Amino acid sequence: MRRAGHAEWTKLRTDAGNVRLLLGVLVLTVAVGAGVALTSRCDAAGCGGDPVRLCLTGVMAGQVAVAVLAVLTVGNEYGTGMMRTTLTAVPRRPTVLCAKAAVLTAVTLVASTVSVLGSLLVGRLVAPGRGFTPEHGYPALSLTDGPTLRAAAGSVLYLALIGLLSLGLALVVRDSATAIGIVLALLFVLPVLARVVADPDWQRHLQQFAPMTAGLAVQATVGTDRLPVGPWQGLGVPALWAGAALTAGGRLLRSRDA
Repeated sequence: MRRAGHAEWTKLRTDAGNVRLLLGVLVLTVAVGAGVALTSRCDAAGCGGDPVRLCLTGVMAGQVAVAVLAVLTVGNEYGTGMMRTTLTAVPRRPTVLCAKAAVLTAVTLVASTVSVLGSLLVGRLVAPGRGFTPEHGYPALSLTDGPTLRAAAGSVLYLALIGLLSLGLALVVRDSATAIGIVLALLFVLPVLARVVADPDWQRHLQQFAPMTAGLAVQATVGTDRLPVGPWQGLGVPALWAGAALTAGGRLLRSRDA
């Protein structure tokens, strides 16, 4: 496992495209979050805004870079035939899967942590000027605040789970473009369907089932009682999606030729 992990780390860090994608996670997450924070206002007490969630809006953009990185971790090897070399060097296929998942999770957690902390720092600087002040019921953003810490930690874990979900789907379909399309559909099409469904019960069920809508409930610090699913329970939804994808991908990796 140690040698397999070192090999996966070497493959990931020596590909310039992967480095750019990791930088993309940081840039997209912080830039989009800063843009939303700068265009939001709270003009009076009880305005109902959630400054923490607003600052972390960029996670929705950053997850795209995470998904592409995870898919290419597998897709590039199948596309170039490198997977045959990988499986020859490490015949135990579960070891290959575990090594890829471990390295991907590690780099995603680092990039996500830096991105989330950067977003909260920008929010801490910007939010008071947009009306999110103690006078309006909003203390300065701080990780010492329980809900803020939960939103930050949950966002980091959410991005890691999206990476594992994408990795599993890439192993299932073995084509980068198809896998990216499926991941983006799961993330963005299901929330759209939830909005167009007229029946409120079905709408709520779709929100509870969609990995992005349910997973990002962990960011909420205001009005959590109105969410379709609780913050930590919601994070369990993308965890289940990721577990299912990795299980299916692992089984197919063991049963199919490279």
